[in-house]
Amino acid sequence: MQFSHRLDRFGAEVFSSLNARRVALEEQGRTIYNLSVGTPDFAPYPHVVEALTQAAQDPQMWKYSLCDLPELKQAVCDYYERRFGVAGITPDMVASCNGTQEGVGHLGLALLNPGDTILVPDPCYPVFEAGAKIADAELAYYPLDAEHDFLPYVAGIDPEVAGRAKYMIVSLPANPVGSVGNDALYDEIIAFAREHDLLIVHDNAYSDIVFDGPAGGTFLAHPGALEVGVEFFSLSKSFNVTGARIGFLVGRPDVVAAFTKLRSQIDFGMFMPVQKAAIAALEGPLEEVEAQRLRYQERRDALCDGLERLGWERPNAHGSMFVWVKLPGGRTDSMAFCEELMEKAGVIVTPGASFGPHGEGYVRMALVLPPEGLERAVSAIEEAGILG
Repeated sequence: MQFSHRLDRFGAEVFSSLNARRVALEEQGRTIYNLSVGTPDFAPYPHVVEALTQAAQDPQMWKYSLCDLPELKQAVCDYYERRFGVAGITPDMVASCNGTQEGVGHLGLALLNPGDTILVPDPCYPVFEAGAKIADAELAYYPLDAEHDFLPYVAGIDPEVAGRAKYMIVSLPANPVGSVGNDALYDEIIAFAREHDLLIVHDNAYSDIVFDGPAGGTFLAHPGALEVGVEFFSLSKSFNVTGARIGFLVGRPDVVAAFTKLRSQIDFGMFMPVQKAAIAALEGPLEEVEAQRLRYQERRDALCDGLERLGWERPNAHGSMFVWVKLPGGRTDSMAFCEELMEKAGVIVTPGASFGPHGEGYVRMALVLPPEGLERAVSAIEEAGILG
C-alpha cells in the first residue's frame, strides 16, 4: 500500500514518545512529575456537568445534530458581550468546532489553495504548522523572541512575504511562550493586516489565564478586528472540559461560512448534550473562572520562583497555563535536556524544538500540578543535580 505523501510532512508526535517513557518509568516505581501536556487537573464545574448529563437522558439528544443549536450560537454572542464587552457578534459570525486543534486544520482546508502562504508564529502550537501542511500551503515563520518580549513584531516581517500571505495566525496569550498582548500590539496587527490585505486568525484559548494585570480579553474587541479577522474561542481551559472538545470560530461572516461549508462535508455536528453543556458554561456564573485564574497564578509563582532559586533564568510566564523556560547551564539541545530531566529527576517537560525552529534552547512546562506538587518537582530537579 502506498500511503499519501502528505504524511511525510509530519514527524514523530513528541507527546506520544514522552508518554511512553513516562509509563515505563512509573512501572519501575519512579515518582513522575508530568508537566508536558496542558490538560487542566481542575474539575469541570458542576452546572456544566449537570447540563450534559440531563441532556444525555433524552433519547432525542443522541441523534445527529447536523448543525449548531440556535441557542448555542446566541449564547456565544451573548458571552462575547457579557465577558468581553463586544457587541454586534451575530449568529452568522459563529460556528462550532471540535476544539481549536481540529478547527485550525479545517480552516486551512477551507481557505488555502496549494502553494498559498500563511504566516505562523515561531515558536507556535504545532497544529498551526500542521494546518498549512495538510492544505499543501507554504509556511512563513515570524519569530517570537526575547528581544521583543516573545510577542509578534510585525515591523520585522518581510513585506514581500506579508504581501503574498493569505492569513496570519496570532496566538495570545501564547502557547508555548506565555506572552500576553496589549492594545498597542493589536492595533499594529490590525493595521498590518489592512496594509497587506491578509486575514488575521487569532487563537484565544487562554483568555481566562492571564497574570499580573487586567483580565484577558479578545482580539475582536479591538477597532477594525471584525473586518480583518476571526478568532478561535475555546471553553477547554476556562471550564476544564478539554475532552469535550468545545470550540468556536467567531468573526467575519464570510470566513465562518466557508469554514461551516467545509465542516458540513466532514462532520454531522457537535453532540447535542455537549452543546447543552456549552450553553450552561457560557450562560453560567464566572466567579469560579476568576478564582481558578488566581490559582494558576499561584502555580506560576511556585514554579518560577523555584527555578529561579536554582539559578535558572526566570521563565517567561505572563499568561496561558505554560511557562517558557530557557535551558540552564548554556545547554542548547532541548530534546536531550528533556530526556535527561526525565531520567534523572522524573520531571517530564516538552522540548522547545517541537514548537518550531526558534523553540530550540527552551522547554515548555505546564502548570498542571498544585503549588506543592510543583515545589516537589523543583526539589527533584535540585536533588538530581541538574545544572543551575
